[in-house]
Amino acid sequence: MVTPGAPRVLVVEDEAALAAALSQGLTQDGFNVETVGDGLLALDLLRNEDFDVIVLDLMLPGMGGLDLCARLRAAGSGVPVLVLTARITEDDQLRALRTGADDFLPKPFSYRVLVARLWALLRRTGPRRGVVLTAGDLALDRSARTCRRDEVEIELTPREYSLLELLMSRPGQIVSKRFALDEVWDPALKEESNVLEVYVRYLRRKIDLPFGRHAIGTVRGVGYRLYPDGG
Repeated sequence: MVTPGAPRVLVVEDEAALAAALSQGLTQDGFNVETVGDGLLALDLLRNEDFDVIVLDLMLPGMGGLDLCARLRAAGSGVPVLVLTARITEDDQLRALRTGADDFLPKPFSYRVLVARLWALLRRTGPRRGVVLTAGDLALDRSARTCRRDEVEIELTPREYSLLELLMSRPGQIVSKRFALDEVWDPALKEESNVLEVYVRYLRRKIDLPFGRHAIGTVRGVGYRLYPDGG
C-alpha cells in the first residue's frame, strides 16, 4: 500500500527473506518501500525514479554496493545511503563512507536501530517532499515549525510538535507506543512510562477540543493513529 507523502526507501538486498522482512517492517513504520536484489537493476531504477533514502547491501549480483554508491555520487545524486552488510571490518566501513555512504550498519543488526537511523538521515537531509503536512484543515508546516487548524495558529511545545509531526507523517497508520517513545523521547525509556499518553492528552486539548474535532485515535494496547481527514 502506498502512503501519500511518506518517505520512499529503496532496499537493495539480494537475500530474499531479509528483503521481504524489511519491506514489511518499514511499510508498517511509515515508509513507501521498493526492493531490488541486483545492483544493476537498482542503478537503472534510481536513474528513473526518486527515492528519499537507500538501504544498500554491499555484496550484490550485477554490481556491488560500493560501485553502485560510487556511480550515484559521480552522477551528482545526494540521496542518503545506509549500508547494511555482513562485511564489518573497519576497512569495510571506511571504504563505504569514503565512497559516499552516509551511514553503516553491520549485520546482524537491530531493526529498531535501523529505523531510527533512517529517520535520522531523513532529518539531516531535510524533507524532500511534504514540507507542509495536512489532515483536513489541520496543517503542520515543517519549515516554519508552525501548526494551524482552520487558519487558527496553535502554539505547541517542541515535544508536542515532534509527536504531532510523527503522527501526521503517517496519516491513518498505527504508530506504536514503542516507536513513538524511540522517536520523540529516548529508546531507553520503558514502555511502562505514561509520558506518551500525557502528551497525547496535551495535543488533543490544543488541536481537537477547541474545534470540536477528534484527530488522534487510540488503538487500545498498541498506540495511536491520526485520521487523514483531521477528525
